[in-house]
Amino acid sequence: MRVSARAQRIEPFYVMEVAKAAQTLAHAVAGSAEPMIFLNIGEPDFTAPPAVAEAATRAIADGSTQYTQALGMPALRERISGWYAERFGVQVPARRIVVTAGASAALQLACLALIEAGDEMLMPDPSYPCNRHFVSAAEGTAILIPTTAQERYQLSSDKVRAAWGKKTRGVLLASPSNPTGTSIAPEELRRIHEVVQAHGGITLIDEIYLGLSYEEQFGHTALAIADDIISINSFSKYFNMTGWRLGWMVVPEQLVPVIERLAQNLFICASTIAQHAALACFEPESIAEYERRRAAFKARRDYFIPELQQLGLHVPVMPDGAFYAWADGTQAATRLGVQGSWDLAYALMDRAHLAVTPGRDFGTHEPERFLRFSTASSMDHLQEAVRRLRALLA
Repeated sequence: MRVSARAQRIEPFYVMEVAKAAQTLAHAVAGSAEPMIFLNIGEPDFTAPPAVAEAATRAIADGSTQYTQALGMPALRERISGWYAERFGVQVPARRIVVTAGASAALQLACLALIEAGDEMLMPDPSYPCNRHFVSAAEGTAILIPTTAQERYQLSSDKVRAAWGKKTRGVLLASPSNPTGTSIAPEELRRIHEVVQAHGGITLIDEIYLGLSYEEQFGHTALAIADDIISINSFSKYFNMTGWRLGWMVVPEQLVPVIERLAQNLFICASTIAQHAALACFEPESIAEYERRRAAFKARRDYFIPELQQLGLHVPVMPDGAFYAWADGTQAATRLGVQGSWDLAYALMDRAHLAVTPGRDFGTHEPERFLRFSTASSMDHLQEAVRRLRALLA
């Protein structure tokens, strides 16, 4: 059977390949003194709060399970609009908000609406691999621009200006970022957008970790800068609804009918049950619980990263959001007699029963140096992981 060139351009998702190997080993060591600890997947260990789960149950009991509008339930779009006003002090009209089947659907819709065959989108290296694959699936090309720790692993306006070419359509950014947990300073993001505007391009930004910001200077939505920025968000990370597959996007008003037409044909609508559940995310008791959990994520960061530093797993930039540590594994690989982060990840899996993610997924600029640790696991798991790492690397 002939496979499309489009499908062949999509590289494997190595995070999941490593996860499969870790799951296989986990079964073998399940009854041992050191069962597998998973610090490889970016999924909160918290699940939806009681009010959210109860709202889903009510929707099912009431028979509120039929299709919604392709743009999402009006009540949910209004709640999201209210969240921007309360949390960020930004007025985002509900008519510009589109509820989607996860942030992945939002990114797919944005790319299909805006990218032509042969268009290029500028992205930082390292960055989340699926984002560049959405560009590729839309017949575009992701141009990865190497970034440095001094730049917080984010693009700068100078680099965007220098890299802009005849085929450049715009930039696809993430703030906070996966895998680094770093954000773009608002003033630099404003300068980047000015460069993009000067070229008639698009600024597309993944803000799915925005709710999990820990530093006041970075915890601001890009929507405060301009109405023509396209923001992608999700109920998966801050709202702890990963498997519910629900997200949203904020787009310029003139783009809403285009996105609606695409969404009608490709997805019909996001999960109705998940949408009813998400209404409860914005209740005061739910927000209070989410804020307690955000504090827990910050405490994990504040414990785990200094421990990695002491073990020689240097984290060049303290993450200001999300739940990741982007650590240089060069010294650890030398100690264990292996080459590069791919072999180091498997060595940690085999010798310490610790699953982490090698840098191969996240770009082409020195991926062999870095490992991504997820701090979305419990503090107990993080402390045990440190104990094992210390025993292995001492």
